[in-house]
Order: sequence, then C-alpha cells, then structure tokens
Amino acid sequence: MTAETTTREEQLKAAQGAMQAGRFAEGLALARTLLDEEPGDAEALYLAAVAARYLKDYEAAESWLARLHAASPEYGRAWQEAGHLALARGREADALAAFARATRFNPALEASWREQARLLAARGRKGEAQVAAAQAQRLAKLPRELVAVTNHLAEGRLMRAEEICRHYLRTHPTRDAAHIEGMRLLAKIGIEFGVLEEAEFLLESAVAFAPEDVQLRLDYIDALRRRQNFAKAREEAEKLYSRDPASPVFQSRLAIESMAVGDYERGLELFDAVLEKLPRDPANLTSKGHALKTTGATDEAIASYRAAIVAKGDHGDAWYALANLKTYRFTDGEVEAMKEQAARADLAFMDRVHIAFALGKAHEDRKEYAESFAAYEEGNALKRAQTRYSAEAMSEELARQREMVTRELLESKAGMGHDAPDPIFILGLPRAGSTLLEQILASHSQIDGTLELPNILALAHRLRGRRVGENRYPRVLRELSAEQLEKLGRDFIANTRIHRQGAPFFIDKMPNNFRHIGLIHLILPNAKIIDARRDPMDCCFSGFKQLFAEGQEFTYGLTEIGRYYADYVELMDHWDAALPGKVLRVRHEDVLDDLEGQTRRMLDYLGLPFEEACLDFHRTERAVRTASSEQVRQPINRKGQGAWKPFEPWLGELKEALGDLAPQKT
Repeated sequence: MTAETTTREEQLKAAQGAMQAGRFAEGLALARTLLDEEPGDAEALYLAAVAARYLKDYEAAESWLARLHAASPEYGRAWQEAGHLALARGREADALAAFARATRFNPALEASWREQARLLAARGRKGEAQVAAAQAQRLAKLPRELVAVTNHLAEGRLMRAEEICRHYLRTHPTRDAAHIEGMRLLAKIGIEFGVLEEAEFLLESAVAFAPEDVQLRLDYIDALRRRQNFAKAREEAEKLYSRDPASPVFQSRLAIESMAVGDYERGLELFDAVLEKLPRDPANLTSKGHALKTTGATDEAIASYRAAIVAKGDHGDAWYALANLKTYRFTDGEVEAMKEQAARADLAFMDRVHIAFALGKAHEDRKEYAESFAAYEEGNALKRAQTRYSAEAMSEELARQREMVTRELLESKAGMGHDAPDPIFILGLPRAGSTLLEQILASHSQIDGTLELPNILALAHRLRGRRVGENRYPRVLRELSAEQLEKLGRDFIANTRIHRQGAPFFIDKMPNNFRHIGLIHLILPNAKIIDARRDPMDCCFSGFKQLFAEGQEFTYGLTEIGRYYADYVELMDHWDAALPGKVLRVRHEDVLDDLEGQTRRMLDYLGLPFEEACLDFHRTERAVRTASSEQVRQPINRKGQGAWKPFEPWLGELKEALGDLAPQKT
C-alpha cells in the first residue's frame, strides 16, 4: 500500500468521523478535498451528498448524487441516500422508487427495506409491504458479520467478503439458519470468482440442511446452470415445480432448464403457461424469445421480443435481443422509440446499456457511423465503469504463463495426464469465427458440438489455492504428480460427458481457454487444439460492438481489447514454441476464401475423414447459444469483413494498443 493510498484512507476516515459526530460542514469540506484529487471517488461523493442533506442544502445533495449515480450506477447506498433525500423534500413516490432500487443493488440495506415497508403500507400495498418488512426483520436478526458480507458482496469487495464469511463459518459451526445463510453467501462469492464447483457443493449441502428454503433451491439451480450441469438443474427445477405447478416462478424456471437440456417443446409450453397468467410480463416474453432464437425460429423470436417491448418500452434486454440477432433491421419508429427511452434520466442502468448497444447496431445498419460509434462507446463506457477489469493485471497474468509454463516443464511431464483423445478445443478471442468452425466440425458424424464449457477456467481458478489473496497458478503445475494430472484429465472427461450426444469426439469452444493451453496439454495430452484467429481490427471492433453476458470484460474499451489481442498473439507464439505442432491455427479469412480446403485441413489435423455435411453446415439442426447463432445458419458470407473501416476515424486508441498488429499506412 502506498503512502498516498494511506493518506487518502486517513482522509476518508476523518470525513466519516466528522459525519458520525454530527460535524456535517467539516465532513463536507473533507469530502470536497478528496474529490478535488479524485472526482469520481464514490465514497467521497456519498459522504458529500449525505452531509449536504443534513445541512438542508437539498439542491447540492441532489447534484452530488447525480455525480455518484453517473460514477457508480449500481451503488446501493447511493440510491438509499436518494430515498432519504426524497423523503426530506416530501417526495414519497420518488423515495419509494429509490429505496426499491437500493435493495435491488444491495439487499443488506435494512433501512431501505424498512422505509419501503412503511411507504408501501401507507399506499395500501399490504402484500408488498409485508415482504419488505420481512426482509428488514431478517437482516435485523442476521449476525452482523453476515450483514457485512452481504454489503461487501454487493459493493464488489469480494476478497473482504470471502474473508469475513469463511471466518464466520469456521467460528460458528452449528448448522443453524445463520450458518446456512453464510454457506449461501459464500457460494455467491464463489460464483462471482468463477469457482463454480465449490459454489455448487455449498448450495447442495445447504439445501440438504434446509430443504424447504425456496431461495436456496433457486440459487442451487442457478449454480448448476452456471456449471452447465443442465440435467441436474432441470431435475431440481422439476422438484420445485412439483411443489406448486401453478406457480409462474417455478414454471418459468423449469422452462429455462428444459430449454437448456434440449427439451424445447416442454420449455415453450411452460413459457406459454406463464404468459397465460402474465401475458404482458416482459422478462418471460424475452426469455421465450431467446428460446425461440436458439431453436432457429427467428420470426417467432422477433414477435416475442416485440411483445416484450410493447409491454414495457424501456425493457432494454428485448431491444438488444433484436439487435443481437444480427440479421434484424430496426424501423424508423423503433429507432425513435429507443432514443426516447435513452433520453430518460431515470432509465435503469442495464436498460441504458442494452439500448445503447442496440442503437449502435441500428445506426450502423443505416450507415450513420458517427452516431453508431457514439452509441457503442456509451454502452461500453457504462460497462467499463461497472467492471473491475485491469488490462495491466491481465497482461501480467498472461506473462506468468509464458514465464512459468515453459517447454522444459511440458517436456518433463511428457506421457502424463489422461490419454483420452475426445476433446477438441476451439479457442482464441470471441468474435473470431469460432462458432463457424464449431458448426462446420459439429456437422461431422463423429463430432458433437457442445457449448463454451467453463471447466478449464474453473480448474485454473481452483489451482490458485483457497486462501484469500493466494495465487499458486500456474506455478503449481510444476508440483502436480502424474497421478494428479491423470485424475484432473479424467475428471474433465467425466464432468463434460453430460453435454455430449454419443459421438467419439466433442468440441469445447470456450475462447478464453487459450490462456491455459499448458494446463490442457498436461491433463489431456491427446486433446486437439484449434486457434480460431481473425484479422485484428475486424476481431477487436466486432468484440467492442458486442455486449457479452459475462466473462469478456476486456471488450469494453478500445485500448483494453487491443492490448488483450496483442497479449493473446504473444502467448500463442509462446505455446507454438513450447508445444511445436500442437495447435492448428485457422484464420477466418482463409475459411471465407476456401471453405472446403480449410475444412479438409481441420479434419486431417483431427484424423477424421472428410464428410460433405461439413460444407453444408448451415443446414445442421442444432441449438446454437452464442452471439453468432443466426449467422451460422446462413451460407458462408463476408458481411463482417472490413466492418471496422467506416469507423476508422474513431479507432486510434485501438490501433495504438495493437501496435505492430494494426494495419500500417501505405
């Protein structure tokens, strides 16, 4: 910790101390000093807003809060303070909306639940008031350590949350309600860290201790789904559904899990059952649209997305879902409707993000490139402010792979690992053409297409170690015995079998696996690895335009994605040197130029005979869940090639980050 950081922490504590002592003018002055140095400091903005409210300078308080919402749009305490400010000004409706938003972002805010209960009861909304009051009472009874964990988790302090939670569970081993809540919270922390196996185990155990707890069961299903254990998730959803088949919550959950295992007929029937009761529910209309899109029923998906928008005009998820079809073109009326929503000051954060990306696509289709780039940049800037991604930290992580997973290490463990030849890893960057390669190869009779499987990423995270702040990976690879490596490979085969349909080979197309090729080779030495590579400008700009669900935070800035691409190329060069001939590089542009030649080249590498069906990949009937789902259902085309060129005036940061990989001026 630097002296500058220590001084800043001391200043913040002094401001907090002044506020607690009722010296609000002094607290405000100290907060201002902090903000002079760092204008976006969320804690200082929060203190300034609170101090201004106590000083009855409501306009200043509102101004501080506006800055705070812009800097940290999902900061729950900021919305709680907005609720208190609205009450001070006699605006009860605004207060209720702010307190509701506060608890959505941070469920540990007891005061917000309490105020919601009071305000809802005053409006005669007794059922909702009782729910809010129950949440306030639950927090009041919860041990203060677990309230702190919930608060740290909501505000992104994951390591501190984990530290407190593990200490509480160690010192309070009795399996009472609080201990079970601690297990649930530790599982949520694990999910945030990507340690899905531990999260699943914790929730499975918690459900065994408290089988009647519906929220625990819903969280358990969520963990199973994230681990892509879809059969077990569907089984658990069936148990909930059997309790109350008329419950829209249970129907919707079972619909989602049925779709995940390929039971599309059941899933769509259940969505229809939900929509009979809740015909204008935007979330279920959108979910139904996603299900229809996955099966290739594009027209029906569009109708469902549009119905969601009719039901709730600011439902950004549905607007973006239309844009994400790639083949959809917005009407003039739809573009104007999105602009109207985007102009609203009270638009929810993710709705604003979704609509920004959708407007980017709409303007791009109309060749309005300045407006398009501005919209894409707005959406990315919002997401960039929300995430904790550091390009510097990622560069250091990939450098450790180059430094520690050397050719000497890999040669010293030759012959170890599990000998199964089944997996085919397609990796690289998202939007590099990996879905096209998967669709081509999955059209072969001996290859199953699956998903972007999380198993390798979860294993790498587990190898870091369990202690807070510990990171033993990839150094720990030197210490693993032949027996351990063999078991890790065997476990990978066993844990991914659920995604296969019986073919001897299967594809894992998680792009981020390129970071762990050394690990893959050590545990599965006979696995095949294909590097899907695309022109750097095309690939990076396509990623910048795409709003990913999770896991690709590097795409939210031109500098960030350019650095990531350059780091990826450098690491792949290392793998080529450390494992000569191991990786087959397939360039997207070569596939466009010579589909049959590149298909034969891939099949030769895999040791499989050529099949004509691979060239008719767009006719293959299988669910595709990535952003390219509609594109791979069309014959091969060049629509995405050079798509960055009309945006070149705004891509200087990207070119600079790519360095020598960027196109050179002639």
